Amino acid sequence: MPHTHSAKKELRKSIKRRAQNQKRTNLIKSLRKEIKKLISEKKIKEAEALLPKLYKAADKAFKVHAIHKNKANRIKSRTARLILKNK
Repeated sequence: MPHTHSAKKELRKSIKRRAQNQKRTNLIKSLRKEIKKLISEKKIKEAEALLPKLYKAADKAFKVHAIHKNKANRIKSRTARLILKNK
């Protein structure tokens, strides 16, 4: 446990940041799962409609340093390729 006032504050900050980062990464994961589910059900149009939401979530997570830039690009690329492959 932290002893100094500044260390205690830093712990509070890191807990809040971790919660926000987890919310962002969980959103990306759930969108990817939803897109994969729609593709398996042959609902390509609905999957394409979710793609901009995934792009926005990945870009936002990168912007606030929740994930790395290359990971965001890799997520977007692989998902778009998956949709194109199943058209």
